[in-house]
Amino acid sequence: MHSRRFLITGTGARVGKTTVGCALGFAMRARGMRVAVMKPIDTSESQDAQALALAVGSVMPMELVCPYRGSSTLDLAHVARCFGEIAGQSDVVLVESANMIDFADLAAMLGLEVIVVVGNRPGCIDATTLALRRCASRGLKVAGGILCDCDPTTEIDEASLQDLSGVLYLGRMRHREPLARTIVEKLIPY
Repeated sequence: MHSRRFLITGTGARVGKTTVGCALGFAMRARGMRVAVMKPIDTSESQDAQALALAVGSVMPMELVCPYRGSSTLDLAHVARCFGEIAGQSDVVLVESANMIDFADLAAMLGLEVIVVVGNRPGCIDATTLALRRCASRGLKVAGGILCDCDPTTEIDEASLQDLSGVLYLGRMRHREPLARTIVEKLIPY
């Protein structure tokens, strides 16, 4: 199996990027893969990087997993070095996009396939279309989209996402339910 590298981005704030990243990482690790995670910068108090690392059983130092915490100054070359060290020891790397770096710039710099987490809320189809256009304008490969229920209510029908041209609909992560096995199988088939 060759190494796979993914960037997890979302259609807005609080759409479930970390939740999806943790679930994907845990499911991939359960399949026997060496999974690494990274959140290049985390200025929030949410502890996203620690949650991702815990989900995959990471033993990498937090200085590699999240080289910038609470900082507004960023050196992209340093981010790339940290990523290189992580990727060299892993079958799969999941990188969660960060607010201070354009997701397309980050994906292009690190050679990542993009997974778009679509927050199940009004306007998400338009936001998904914009994210896909950004990927296309940069020549990025899109691994697919995952509909994530941000809360127990349902706003859109999954068929709307399946109709978006050029993107593989990976599936839906329902509120407080485990990730469907088929999502991982579509990303990394046996």
